[in-house]
Amino acid sequence: MANIMEMAADIIAAHASTTPMSKEELIAELKEVHSALSALEKGESVETDEVTEEAPAVSRKKAFGKDKIYCMICGKGFKTLSRHLKTTHEISAAEYRKQFDIPRSQSLASKNYSESRRKMAIDRDLAGNLAKARAARATK
Repeated sequence: MANIMEMAADIIAAHASTTPMSKEELIAELKEVHSALSALEKGESVETDEVTEEAPAVSRKKAFGKDKIYCMICGKGFKTLSRHLKTTHEISAAEYRKQFDIPRSQSLASKNYSESRRKMAIDRDLAGNLAKARAARATK
């Protein structure tokens, strides 16, 4: 079995591969994980800090850009955010909005993406087709 320091280093390496970290953050996290693993090996309980809300990775002003919308949790940019939130962070759009106090009126898609989808719907006359389908359904 690997020693505790090797296990802690592997855990931190995995975390650092997906999250940008400074040298000081790496060292602090390595110490924290090492002490937690040591306590577990001795059969002691591990003290965990209360879950505190971290500062957003991106400010709200920067998060909602014209070409991309940035995740305020990890800072990555996307055209739309809902799928990323569900798959990566395992939270719903409503939970994300609540966590960062984002109004419901704010779209979780980039402005250019929303505009291109709107233009495509107008070009294909989707509103007219919907009205025709509803009228046909009403006559049945």
